[in-house]
Amino acid sequence: MLFSFEVPPEAAGSRLDRFLAERPELVAAHLSRTRLKALIEDGRLAIGAAAVRDASRRLATGDALALAVPPPEPAEPQAENIPLNVVFEDAHLLVVDKPAGLVVHPAHGHETGTLVNALIAHCGASLSGIGGVKKPGIVHRIDKDTSGLLVVAKTDAAHKGLSRLFEDHGRKLHLVREYLAFVWGAPQRGHGVIAAPIGRHSTQREKMAVVPPERGREAVTHWEMVAPLGPASLVACRLETGRTHQIRVHMAHIGHPLIGDATYGAGFKTKTALLSPVARTAVEALGRQALHAATLGFTHPVTREELLFESALPADLAALREALGTS
Repeated sequence: MLFSFEVPPEAAGSRLDRFLAERPELVAAHLSRTRLKALIEDGRLAIGAAAVRDASRRLATGDALALAVPPPEPAEPQAENIPLNVVFEDAHLLVVDKPAGLVVHPAHGHETGTLVNALIAHCGASLSGIGGVKKPGIVHRIDKDTSGLLVVAKTDAAHKGLSRLFEDHGRKLHLVREYLAFVWGAPQRGHGVIAAPIGRHSTQREKMAVVPPERGREAVTHWEMVAPLGPASLVACRLETGRTHQIRVHMAHIGHPLIGDATYGAGFKTKTALLSPVARTAVEALGRQALHAATLGFTHPVTREELLFESALPADLAALREALGTS
């Protein structure tokens, strides 16, 4: 639902969150000031064409505000018998190797058939009341069409510990997240660091983009060349932060978008003409961005054991690598 407002002269100088909290339409929609602040910080409020994340911003007369409020998510996902590839499990957490195409958490348009639904069925009575509801504690996510490793909490203690770990991004606590990405072109250097803030795209709200610091959040990706593959490359990307679509946005930002990424690499479709017939067929059959969460390492939040997991390329990406080798 989209709400639009224009700031009248008498409201000039008001805080953004306070101004919104006093709008009758939002009061009637039961949107509290706390909820409005969260929506602002999530990039769902725009002034003019620019997204604004600062709830304390002071408004000026005539400011045109647009607030996009997403539909509410179901309060309690249901168990569904969906196969899982569990690579580790104990009483506190489990690590799964997620296939491409599986949504992590129920949301608008994907209320069922998600990883959370599968985990509720898998864990059964072993789940504690995380957030007051018995469901898995999702502390990080990977895109629907990205495959690979994901850790999930089963108990409140594990949930709290893993949340702290991922909020720290591995700076003081032990956390390793490395992805394998097939990208167009070949970076001139063998490795590098992309430090560029990420926020909502100014006009295409479903996309993220590299934006000025005041409009986005810090985002840092370390990348390293693994193998040149003709007109493409296989690179390893290690996350220092965990922003939405981070690797996809950052690699496109430096001119090497992911193969198969219709959102951030659409302009590179013509590159398929440079491929061999076998490689062209593999790319066209992919149907997703060529990204895989290959390595996940962390300190167990309860036992303090150092854990490290690795996932081989799934069949579609293994076939892609072999096919690209013929180009």
